[in-house]
Amino acid sequence: MPSTTRAPAGPDAPVEREDLALARATMRRVSSRLVPFLFVLYVCNFLDRTNVGMAKLQMGRDLPWLSDSAYGLGVGIFFLGYALLEVPSNLILARVGARRWIARIMISWGLVAVAMALVRTPLQFYALRLLLGVTEAGFFPGVIYYLTQWFPGRERARAMALFMTAIPISAAIGNPLSGWLLGLDGWMGHAGWQWLFVIEGLPSVLLGIAVFRLLPDRPADARWLTPAQRAWLTARLERDGDAAAAPHGLPPLRALAHPVLWLASLPYFLAMLSSFSYAFWAPTVVRDALGAGNLEVGLITGAMSALAALTMLAVGTHSDRTGERGRHAAACIAVAALGWVGAGLLPHPVARVFALALVPVGIYGFQPPFWCLPAMLLRGSAAAAGIALVNAVGSIGGFVGPYAVGLLKEATGGTGGAFVALAALASVAAMLCLVLGRWAVSGRFAPEVR
Repeated sequence: MPSTTRAPAGPDAPVEREDLALARATMRRVSSRLVPFLFVLYVCNFLDRTNVGMAKLQMGRDLPWLSDSAYGLGVGIFFLGYALLEVPSNLILARVGARRWIARIMISWGLVAVAMALVRTPLQFYALRLLLGVTEAGFFPGVIYYLTQWFPGRERARAMALFMTAIPISAAIGNPLSGWLLGLDGWMGHAGWQWLFVIEGLPSVLLGIAVFRLLPDRPADARWLTPAQRAWLTARLERDGDAAAAPHGLPPLRALAHPVLWLASLPYFLAMLSSFSYAFWAPTVVRDALGAGNLEVGLITGAMSALAALTMLAVGTHSDRTGERGRHAAACIAVAALGWVGAGLLPHPVARVFALALVPVGIYGFQPPFWCLPAMLLRGSAAAAGIALVNAVGSIGGFVGPYAVGLLKEATGGTGGAFVALAALASVAAMLCLVLGRWAVSGRFAPEVR
């Protein structure tokens, strides 16, 4: 008598009696309508956050007080306001809906980004960077939470990878653009770095207005889906949640005390030390190593980011295909550690720049599989709070990393010591990702709370 095999249970298992044509058509429609638009929003977000790295190439001429340590403090202080308001912002988003709250975030940060052109004193520099962090708070974790409301678990890492390729693409496009804008120096009596902030900040305001019309809060509100598609997607997302072994019934504030979220926060904090140290210091390192001009620096760092974007897509797709998250994240952040070692210790300038290119490849490849892990643990408003907590703790790394690099560079006369330290911390993050991945799959820290 032939044996029968039942499909394994769980949100990522094959779904029996499901209309595959309907499922595929629905997800193609969702992906084509949401991901490109969210991608453009994040390009503007990351560009407005990090374009000060390119602006620094010229700001020091007009602002003699902008030493390496002052610059590191200014770019890092952004993350203090950002981290402080991450969780409250995401809880508000879960309550009022993504359309209204993401629009508010974009319009306010765009106005502050434009105001950076008015900086004249250290206090103004620090205050506007802090305010930029306050206004941006909640955007990234809000979108990550939003994607969990539209994409089933088996397709989530690829969607997140497509969205998060905006980080390297913003540099691939933005750094050459910023280098060109610096060439407007003196036009209409204003410095090139001032034109950079104005021209790159205004699109965020305009796109924030567009969010009101183009971003539905949930599948039930998507008029561009047929009734059958809306019903299928809603049922599938509910099935994902019901099959999850995570403590998805936790209230938001109790979710913040869940130990696995704090475990997830630590490797992300260490990874963000590398991420923002690279984002804010790579243009300066490339210029000093190669003696390149502003446009050449933009093109070189842009090419590095384009390579990182391809890696991010490949890692996200492979992680979805295999269903594995922890080892993918660990392998990628280990590549970043290798890049820091080479950038800090290799004697030849060209070799150091090639090694530096491994850093964004590893960091950005790390993010899609990593961000699937918190979503495996919580759902609903608890997921919004948990994702925001992980991102908030990681954002503190954005303050510590660039500021520490600036201090060490001034103290030692070079970046070698700082880069080796970043390599060691990235290696610790890789080991923690392996542990986190095993625990997320086993449900070791998932109490039965409903």
